[in-house]
Amino acid sequence: MTDSKYFTTTKKGEIFELKAELNSDKKEKKKEAVKKVIASMTVGKDVSALFPDVVNCMQTDNLELKKLVYLYLMNYAKSQPDMAIMAVNTFVKDCEDPNPLIRALAVRTMGCIRVDKITEYLCEPLRKCLKDEDPYVRKTAAVCVAKLHDINAQLVEDQGFLDTLKDLISDSNPMVVANAVAALSEIAESHPNSNLLDLNPQSINKLLTALNECTEWGQIFILDCLANYTPRDDRESQSICERVTPRLSHANSAVVLSAVKVLMKFMEMLPKDLDYYGTLLKKLAPPLVTLLSAEPELQYVALRNINLIVQKRPEILKHEMKVFFVKYNDPIYVKLEKLDIMIRLASQANIAQVLAELKEYATEVDVDFVRKAVRAIGRCAIKVEQSAERCVSTLLDLIQTKVNYVVQEAIVVIKDIFRKYPNKYESVIATLCENLDSLDEPEARAAMIWIVGEYAERIDNADELLESFLEGFHDESTQVQLQLLTAIVKLFLKKPTETQELVQQVLSLATQDSDNPDLRDRGYIYWRLLSTDPVAAKEVVLAEKPLISEETDLIEPTLLEELICCIGTLASVYHKPPSAFVEGSRGVQHRRLPARTGSGESSESPDVGQSAGVVADAPPAVIPTQGDLLGDLLNLDLAPPTSSGPTVPPSMQMGAMDLLGGGLDSLLAGDIAGSPAMATGLASAPVGLPASLSAPVSSGLDDLFDLGGGVSMPTGAYVVPKTIWLPAMKAKGLEISGTFARRGGVLHMELSLTNKAMSVMSDFAVQFNRNSFGLAPAGPLQVVAPLNPNQTTELGLPLSTVGPVMKMEPLNNLQVAVKNNIDVFYFSCQYPISILFVEDGKMERQVFLATWKDIPNDSEAQYTIKDCHLNSDAASARLQSSNIFTIAKRTVEGQDMLYQSIKLTNGIWVLVELRVQTGNPTYMLSVKCRAAEVSQLVHQCYEMVLKN
Repeated sequence: MTDSKYFTTTKKGEIFELKAELNSDKKEKKKEAVKKVIASMTVGKDVSALFPDVVNCMQTDNLELKKLVYLYLMNYAKSQPDMAIMAVNTFVKDCEDPNPLIRALAVRTMGCIRVDKITEYLCEPLRKCLKDEDPYVRKTAAVCVAKLHDINAQLVEDQGFLDTLKDLISDSNPMVVANAVAALSEIAESHPNSNLLDLNPQSINKLLTALNECTEWGQIFILDCLANYTPRDDRESQSICERVTPRLSHANSAVVLSAVKVLMKFMEMLPKDLDYYGTLLKKLAPPLVTLLSAEPELQYVALRNINLIVQKRPEILKHEMKVFFVKYNDPIYVKLEKLDIMIRLASQANIAQVLAELKEYATEVDVDFVRKAVRAIGRCAIKVEQSAERCVSTLLDLIQTKVNYVVQEAIVVIKDIFRKYPNKYESVIATLCENLDSLDEPEARAAMIWIVGEYAERIDNADELLESFLEGFHDESTQVQLQLLTAIVKLFLKKPTETQELVQQVLSLATQDSDNPDLRDRGYIYWRLLSTDPVAAKEVVLAEKPLISEETDLIEPTLLEELICCIGTLASVYHKPPSAFVEGSRGVQHRRLPARTGSGESSESPDVGQSAGVVADAPPAVIPTQGDLLGDLLNLDLAPPTSSGPTVPPSMQMGAMDLLGGGLDSLLAGDIAGSPAMATGLASAPVGLPASLSAPVSSGLDDLFDLGGGVSMPTGAYVVPKTIWLPAMKAKGLEISGTFARRGGVLHMELSLTNKAMSVMSDFAVQFNRNSFGLAPAGPLQVVAPLNPNQTTELGLPLSTVGPVMKMEPLNNLQVAVKNNIDVFYFSCQYPISILFVEDGKMERQVFLATWKDIPNDSEAQYTIKDCHLNSDAASARLQSSNIFTIAKRTVEGQDMLYQSIKLTNGIWVLVELRVQTGNPTYMLSVKCRAAEVSQLVHQCYEMVLKN
């Protein structure tokens, strides 16, 4: 009889009976009782009262009974920690049992019992098991280290288990190696900045050797680990690819996808003219095709991954179009995914085949699939120009079928074809107009209205057609109403004499009779345009439309790179980065494909001298997570803040003095690095300015590396022009515009307050919500006199960075509350991160090199800066004015590489490599920072400083 009998009993008084059976002298009866206990526990009954009795059963030689007791312990140890201690002696004793299965079982169970008191006793048995003679025990102990690290990370580090785990990567048994890699990867995920998996060519060689012999899941762990390694050059990359390629023929689809991930990543480093590159492309196709013969669920996962691969390298599957043809019994989710890939692979060579298939699909019974098939025909026309005519005739054939939803989808895609190929296929408009009455879906109606309005001069009865839509104007969806308004205005501009009444009617409906703000706004704009300047209206409304792009649903390149590095995981199925759906405290690692390099040169670290120093700075403290953003603002105590900030001269606190002295603001908007005269003008301080503020920021002319190169360096950082932060209509007549600046090491919020109300404003106060970098006012808001109607006052509010910290989204968001005698007003603004760059941000050269190497490559972000026409010296000078310091410069093959350091007010260091190619207006920017969220803001700062 099977063990199902243990789940059928529902007796009362069962606990008492079980207690008696557990204390029985007969081994068989005892085992039966433990099975009943486990069965009760499984179905949700509370059998924790039997804890001491079950623990007494641990002292047995019967392996099956021991497993059952351990299972019970794992479940109830957390709720009965004091009782669980009773079992410790048995665990310790079992860890020295002659049977390796029992030794492994003991250490596995101790790792699963998440009770702090027990973890202390686990250390010694675990240390022995990690060096056990039996590989089964060692592999179990390796996973136990990861479990223990999750419970008490500090204990694992203090006991030296991580070093033992690293040693196991060199173990003679492949399964031990695989489990050690899995454990280290798991620990590294929760500590993204630690360099636990210190991969080098020697350790990679050991992993590749183990790869051939371990189990399929072990292979997946090793392949995932290999995917995080960046080879030194293309030769090493090719060598790894050759040894990973045999995994493509594995029976387990997860192994295949992990191998594909490694190959896709390392192919980036192979020169395209290499023979092996072509061979590898050919080898990647068959395993991907084989995945499509599995069950539908696996097919779907494979198709989602193939979708990414095809976007990155369509040449891999360009000859395999037929495998993506839909089968009659495919589930809808597989059909739709295949359709998507077919369009991505469509080319001039196979378009006839694809169109024939799509036409067949358009006659299917599944409505969603038919709609997608009709859309696909339109996408093919836009993608392959030579096929456009054939696609249009196919769509016309489908319209003749008079199937409602087919006709509607066809009209939507024909609108896009008109946009892509203007003045080419407009002859079909008459056919489209015949089906006007059958359109009932908003998107199709809007598309048809757009066609009538755009080609009104070719349609004799365009006014009648549009008037027919106007009859039920208020019953239409917003999409149709907006399109109808624009179409009638277009018609009026093309045939003004015949359609004057029609345009007045639609403008009246859109403005006076509608409560939709979007519709009203557009209506008023058209009304004012037509009534003030019809010529301007014509230029705006009838302007030439930009051609639509080929594929609008392609994944953005940097996201695609990250997803390619996540092939075989959930991220590749969702087509979202892991950070978008994985919650918890683990650090998010943004992965990127390696840059293609030659054999001789590494792209990893700047060669600015031999590393002799040690990293000087410990990793900066992580910014606290974001809590309730508005909570603090809504309960603001608007008394002036008392937090101490940097000492600010009295003249600045009053907001009476401007470092750049009025007229120079406009000069700053231009190129201030240009003329020596301008630089001199900036350096001279306005009369009456305190000496501490008139001294320019260290200009770097005494730079050790002599980077100045004779270019006159501006001493004032670029200040963003003021923008309106709080419009008068939202603040009862108070308009606030402003910007941020850093001068002489002091942060300022420069404000313009304008009273557009009819009453006097006074009693101003300001307060900030908690924010990412602790910005807070360093003094009160000094509005000297009451603010009269139509009066504007300019003032500077000094800021400190010692306020309360809370991570914001975006990171540089600042939420502000301003109070006056009328009310309290709230607004948010974004400050440029450059105001947080401190003056002592110049790193020592050796420290820079050591820090660059110490920050993991996963924390490196790469960007491009386009349309920048400065040479490297001028760029360095301009950046220095914003406290971005150049540490070293080298020139390789006509390309200047600037290595720069930045220090933020909260102690975070940012390291940058800026590549400037003479004559090329596109700069390459690599940013390394332990706080990866800062990198994007640093990129924005470079864009702003270099282009203004």
